[in-house]
Amino acid sequence: MRTPLETKQFRVMPGDDLKEILKEPGKILREGGLVAFPTETVYGLGGDAENAASSRKIYAAKGRPSDNPLIIHIADFSQMEAIAQELVPEAKILADAFWPGPMTMIVRKNDRIPMETTGGLDTVAVRMPSHPVARQLILTSGCMIAAPSANTSGRPSPTRAEHVSDDLAGKIDAIIDGGPVEIGLESTIVDLSDGIPTVLRPGYINLRMLEDVLGQDRVRMDPGLMEENTRLRPKAPGMRYKHYAPRGDLKIVEGSEGDVVETINRLSAKAIEEGRRVGIIASSETKSRYLQGDIAEIGARSDDKAIARHLFGILRRFDDDGIERIYSEAFDTPRMGTAIMNRLIKAAAHQVIRAGRRVTRVIFVSGRGVCRAPMAAELMRRQRLIRPVEILARGRLVLFPEPINQKVQAVLQGKGMELADYESRVLKNEEISDTTLVFTMDAAQRADIIQRFAGADENNTYVLSYYVGDELDILNPYGGNLQQYGLCFEVLNQTIGKLAVKLNETAGSLSESKEERI
Repeated sequence: MRTPLETKQFRVMPGDDLKEILKEPGKILREGGLVAFPTETVYGLGGDAENAASSRKIYAAKGRPSDNPLIIHIADFSQMEAIAQELVPEAKILADAFWPGPMTMIVRKNDRIPMETTGGLDTVAVRMPSHPVARQLILTSGCMIAAPSANTSGRPSPTRAEHVSDDLAGKIDAIIDGGPVEIGLESTIVDLSDGIPTVLRPGYINLRMLEDVLGQDRVRMDPGLMEENTRLRPKAPGMRYKHYAPRGDLKIVEGSEGDVVETINRLSAKAIEEGRRVGIIASSETKSRYLQGDIAEIGARSDDKAIARHLFGILRRFDDDGIERIYSEAFDTPRMGTAIMNRLIKAAAHQVIRAGRRVTRVIFVSGRGVCRAPMAAELMRRQRLIRPVEILARGRLVLFPEPINQKVQAVLQGKGMELADYESRVLKNEEISDTTLVFTMDAAQRADIIQRFAGADENNTYVLSYYVGDELDILNPYGGNLQQYGLCFEVLNQTIGKLAVKLNETAGSLSESKEERI
């Protein structure tokens, strides 16, 4: 069993002599130890970026997967030049515009930075913080500092020193307390290593600001920012693994203000009746409209800086208070909305409730429409839904009608289900309306449908597993043995159960639905 470290505490107050206070933390870093320190974004957990052993300590202290790259913090642009294989012109342009500040650039690395620091990648993420403590610590230590957020991996990022202590006391050598941070969300990450500069993680510096510097159509957003694809190797922190998550079950509710308030009040009342402790994240404008639960005011919608600054602290407070269910409004604000929602969606494991939306048809789509789609549709028909919904199975690549796959039929029969008369049909655009939800089995199918069908878009076409908050595609058992088909059925059965819950959450109360049917 590992012996806990004595975690030293250093407090920095305005007007203090930073050089003097940071002498000992700087020495700890030079000798291979770990020091948590404030930046303008969140608190970072620092180690010597050129010391492979220090990087391994960071991963161990956080419980962080070793293929999730660390960000190197520097104090001068010459340090970036010293560790990069080459620098494209955009690197200097962005540095002149935004450094020191909350922006990270990914470039090709040379051999100076060990693979342990970059998660085994041949690229390196670099940023120059503007926080005076962070900058002086780099200078005092004489190290380039590798520093992810100073929290247990997966938990909400720390915006105060006490958050760091809660997670890492006894696991690291020192914590520098510089008070609450200014921004509260991690830095914007821009990948410069492969063609067009691409935003891999949104932050305080938004796409429009980058376009103002680099030019229109010279920078893009990564298309998977709001999705979670565990099959990809992450080029930047937060791209693959679950992040920012509270211990309670968090769901985001979006829609018109009235529909959102009504839905959160209804779901909160139900959860409280079940004996659950409920937390609500509300804007200043709507806080007074919530009837019960632990209501946390995150800030006015016109002040997205306040929303960003308070988000992680609220999630951590709910953890401290033992909150089991959390319902949050969506915050699609003009400047930082993409960054705020990116963090919220990942914290909620992609659980989003669309308040006020009336769904009358659900279409499950797979390749030829003879395996996963009909299985999903039949399982859905057996769910207890509050409102009647038409349930269809369709294929994308149907040249002629085919019966259900024989192994699927065998699995269904073993479960007391029968689809002997089933014939596959191709998905048609006229089947997709404003009250339709289309569910695919993987991300490639979804992208294809959105591209090919005028009625399909990002608001009505989803990867089934992502929609319910799972992180894996529904794997295709085609060509496998009967056991693999059975496993596919079991995964679909669990997923469809979660989908039914989500549809019922947006459908209103059971008594309402009965009155409508009469």
